[in-house]
Amino acid sequence: MSEPGLLARRQPDDPAPLASRAIVGLIGCIAFINVYAMQSVLPLLMADFDASPVQAGLTVGATILAVALLSPFMGLLSDAWGRKGLICASLFALVLPTLLIPLAASLNQVIALRFLQGLAVPGIVVVLMAYLAEEFQATGGVARMISTYVAGSVMGGFSGRFIAGHAAHWWGWQGAFLTLALLTLSGGLLVLWRLPRSRHFVPSRDWRSALASLRSHLGNPRLLAACAVGFCVLFSLVGSFTYVNLHLAGAPFRLSAAGLANVFTVYLLGVLVTPLAGRLIQRWGFLRTLLVALLVSSGGLLLTLLPALAPVILGLAICSSAIFVCQAATISFIAGQVNQGRSLATGLYNMSYYSGGALAAWVAGLGYESQGWSGVVALMILAQLLAGSVAALSWQRTPGRSA
Repeated sequence: MSEPGLLARRQPDDPAPLASRAIVGLIGCIAFINVYAMQSVLPLLMADFDASPVQAGLTVGATILAVALLSPFMGLLSDAWGRKGLICASLFALVLPTLLIPLAASLNQVIALRFLQGLAVPGIVVVLMAYLAEEFQATGGVARMISTYVAGSVMGGFSGRFIAGHAAHWWGWQGAFLTLALLTLSGGLLVLWRLPRSRHFVPSRDWRSALASLRSHLGNPRLLAACAVGFCVLFSLVGSFTYVNLHLAGAPFRLSAAGLANVFTVYLLGVLVTPLAGRLIQRWGFLRTLLVALLVSSGGLLLTLLPALAPVILGLAICSSAIFVCQAATISFIAGQVNQGRSLATGLYNMSYYSGGALAAWVAGLGYESQGWSGVVALMILAQLLAGSVAALSWQRTPGRSA
């Protein structure tokens, strides 16, 4: 079957064919297999470089900061140059810094290479969001495809942490990143082969028009509110899953790198739950879905305060699954708000979203150094409360969708 055929032969009752959903999920997985992999090996990195929690956390924050900084510009490039080519080029660009990380001789070099990794990610995630909005808007399959992408990104987040932790148990954190580089290269080749070409992309190389779109987006209060919600959502996820590793590596848990990797199997629950988010959004609307998910996530965080491994793992599973539903609701909300300059709108959202994650890697570290794990939990719940407040005030009466 030719590449366009994957979309052209779509059945009327199936707005998101299985083949297309599979490749979209794979892209999400590859994009995030490297972004958070460092979390499961932070204790090893701290030992090798004699680093503090905040210093080690910068190896996570640097990648996320790079994603935030480049996202809006990648949206502009994509609107001018196209979708599939940028997605594939970005996937291959991710391989080189991943290969170089094991050769780093200092923590600063690791941080710099992690930053370079992050520069490749917007060309995947920002451009893919615009691709999905264009190719599936007419058939009503956007929400389902976005949920599939989120599920893939969840799987990538899990796989990166799980593989890195177990590989580090045998070969050190250096061997972990060599393994991830090979997986990234293999996945990029598969996407190059199987991702359908765009059929509905219309290039926009008028920079004045792009600036006009930017002004329009900055004047859209619902879009800005969604950006603020995204900031808080990733803030709570990154802060929680970065420093829970230090919490579980210490007394009374004392988990090894492999043990920490196993904890991230809670992400697999998110893979199962997130595809249902599209149905929840259709039934409840964006706002109600988001508020319920935030409440559930905060409850999960409170469970992690108990001094036993089982409730901590259960709490992490609940927290992460609910956060992924929040992400799907927010991205779907934006897709319904923006009809032009989609890549730019997605880039603005990602800039805000990943800025939240980058800030969390630092702020949550300060909370951990000051008050331990309870300080991190308090900060994350405050962020989720802020997200819910912003959405409740700004997402009401969305045209074509119940609140």
